[in-house]
Amino acid sequence: MDHILVIEDDRQLCQMIVDYLTAAGFRVEVVHDAGTGLEAALAREHALLVMATPPPGVQRGFDLLRHLRARCTTPVVLLTSRNEEVDRILGLEMGADDCLSKPFNPRELLARIHAILRRVRGVSGQQQQPALPPALRAGDIYLEPAMRIVRKGAVPLDLTAAEFALLEILVRRMGQVVRREELADHVLGRKLSESDRCIDTHVSRLRKKLGRNGSRERIKTIRNIGYLYVLPQEDDQFAASKSTCCFRSGTDDAADAE
Repeated sequence: MDHILVIEDDRQLCQMIVDYLTAAGFRVEVVHDAGTGLEAALAREHALLVMATPPPGVQRGFDLLRHLRARCTTPVVLLTSRNEEVDRILGLEMGADDCLSKPFNPRELLARIHAILRRVRGVSGQQQQPALPPALRAGDIYLEPAMRIVRKGAVPLDLTAAEFALLEILVRRMGQVVRREELADHVLGRKLSESDRCIDTHVSRLRKKLGRNGSRERIKTIRNIGYLYVLPQEDDQFAASKSTCCFRSGTDDAADAE
């Protein structure tokens, strides 16, 4: 039985979440303050955390997420207090795997939890153990999907579950454009809404952690379409062929503003 930790000071909302997730087969632990929540998250193993941001003007919820991400990679669904894009982007930039604005339908929360857990475990509802996926390499970047290990040269990289899933699909399709819709399905397990910048924010965080490949970004924005992980040995060829390619890379995307 999967163990989920809920960190939320609204006791009525907590009870609704507990009732719904328990009925869905999860074991739910609840704490109502940030300090106790951090201790619980680090002291015990959880499949996923559901964490609320504080009311307007209070930063404790974001501080909790920042401290948590510095010490563990447990997937996080962030419940934002307001339906404002800036809150969702800030939460994603600090390492949340997905964000959901209050008020929300508990069925949507459950769907997002299932999607994240399927992605983290690399399964699609099948119980049989699949063959271990082979290791991947892109220049000095090394991924071992079975162990969820990423290294840049000899240095381990600390990626969230969403960032790992994003890097894995881009490296597997290295040299090819991957559409944002496909990335959302693979990384988030859901479709993007019209103004949803979740994938772009995850790309921005991943770029910072990977660093540049010489003077170039490793992940190129293909404007209005998606992203491409550039073949390390073909950077110059890619640049020379842009004028004849039907896609055009741009820097006006939200993820390139970083």
